[in-house]
Amino acid sequence: MALAPWRSAIARSLHLNRSLPESRYFQLATITPQGFPTNRTVVFRGFQDHTNSLQIITDARSEKVSHLQQHPQAEICWYFTKSREQFRFHGEISLITADAPSEVRKTLWEQISENARLQFIWPHPKAPRTPDPFPDTPPSTIPDTFVVLLFSPQNVDYLSLKGNPQHRYLYKLDNAGNWSMSEVNP
Repeated sequence: MALAPWRSAIARSLHLNRSLPESRYFQLATITPQGFPTNRTVVFRGFQDHTNSLQIITDARSEKVSHLQQHPQAEICWYFTKSREQFRFHGEISLITADAPSEVRKTLWEQISENARLQFIWPHPKAPRTPDPFPDTPPSTIPDTFVVLLFSPQNVDYLSLKGNPQHRYLYKLDNAGNWSMSEVNP
């Protein structure tokens, strides 16, 4: 699969903003089983090799996993403060769980810090807090709670807030797997 034309814009934004730790974070919105939007901040873990899919990691016990199992559609909003650019991605997320081991899951597990690994063996998210200590020794194997989310964009809305007038581009993936791009008013 060829890389999408918006990939050069996001690569440039990531490069220009690399000195800002917050440039690795974006907002991910999913749909609850009741049909309500819900939003949270997640960490960008790179693109899956030779694809346009953004990688995110999460805990299998998190609400977003149950949301995505029912409604795989999601949206990302990513703002880069230094270069004053916004990307909005609309697409679908597939989950890579312990039931379907993959090299992607193994590679991302190896790339995260020990502190990040610990979170996957902590008590259940949102459960009442107890006085029991949280584990402080990372697991020696990948726990079943470690899940990779692969976000596959279908539409990308790129807005550069520099200049007057500003620039906005819409990218759309068609059913044949081809991307189109159009410049629109900001």
